[in-house]
Amino acid sequence: QVQLVESGGGLVQPGGSLSLSCAASGIIYTIYVMGWYRQAPGKDRELVATITNTGYTYYADSVKGRATISRDDAKNAVHLQMNSLKPEDTAVYYCRRSSSGRDYWGKGTLVTVSS
Repeated sequence: QVQLVESGGGLVQPGGSLSLSCAASGIIYTIYVMGWYRQAPGKDRELVATITNTGYTYYADSVKGRATISRDDAKNAVHLQMNSLKPEDTAVYYCRRSSSGRDYWGKGTLVTVSS
């Protein structure tokens, strides 16, 4: 069993930046994909960015050039840095870890982009 805990959400002004972190605990496998997803009110959950244990990254077109995902294997953590935030980035951001055929999700952290 793996537990994921997100942190770093909050209120950010348009054009601002935020940094989200996700820490994994429990039974940790070294081969994984970790990522960030988000769900805006009234919309489906969508992928934001992913990173593998080898460092391969993928970004959704909506955040490409504005987001950077990184990992800290020593702390079993993944981070998301987003810049030039827009009101449409407002959503609950969820951390996901996939390994050994299983998916684990965090409870989410709310990011609100508003003036």
